Amino acid sequence: MFSCLATGADRRNGALTVASSERRLAEPRDAMPSDRPTILVIDDDVEMTEMLAEYLEPEGFAVEVRHDGESGLKRALQGGCLLVVLDVMLPRINGLEVLRRLRATCVLPVLMLTARGDSVDRIVGLQTGADDYLPKPFDPQELVARVRAILRRTAPGALEAHQHSGVLTVADVTLDCRAQTVRRGAAYVELTAAEFNLLHTFLRSAGRVISREELFRQVLDREFSLFDRGIDNHVSSLRKKLGPQPDGRDRIRAVRNAGYIYRAPESPQGS
Repeated sequence: MFSCLATGADRRNGALTVASSERRLAEPRDAMPSDRPTILVIDDDVEMTEMLAEYLEPEGFAVEVRHDGESGLKRALQGGCLLVVLDVMLPRINGLEVLRRLRATCVLPVLMLTARGDSVDRIVGLQTGADDYLPKPFDPQELVARVRAILRRTAPGALEAHQHSGVLTVADVTLDCRAQTVRRGAAYVELTAAEFNLLHTFLRSAGRVISREELFRQVLDREFSLFDRGIDNHVSSLRKKLGPQPDGRDRIRAVRNAGYIYRAPESPQGS
């Protein structure tokens, strides 16, 4: 895995840089008792977790740290955390397995940290239930922005803006905004908050091409970046969870240099 260490100058510049693999003894960090919402960071890179605490605490968060998957999962399941920042490469239990076990019992928001260029981990993480991912090395200010965006779209009542839509149905897929459920035929489909918002956007505009820029703003609550594959990975995960349409065609199609389109049902001939 990447070892993302930072010098004092790097910290002032807001950038994490890859450095020596030498690490100090990893010990858990518990948040001091306070009324601040707690973010749990599970990563075996001691220096990086310290830096993340330096950036998150001034933003009003308490930060707890665990350096292996086993103790991190145990702490997450105890409750009391607002969000988990979870590295993929962890000792004892890897991050993807931690996510699987966590998703079996709760919907605690999770931001995955992955190796840059490792698209497999990103896609599997999203399909398993991660709310977003961030490849290493990264700007810690970007992580803070991602954390806030996830919390906005997973907060209770975050879907109030969609309440007027009620129930949206396109072919065999039904999305109920009030119950926050999705069904394909009679079967319920488990989606993350980002996937739910993405599907809502698609169903509302079925048959129309939606640009990546629009999807970034509406679904991920951030501006489009040419090198950010967030929407593409969420679309890939959503495709796999929903499967093809009843006629065997893809539900969601990429339109080159334009964006994505969710196929609308074809009208019967003569109608």
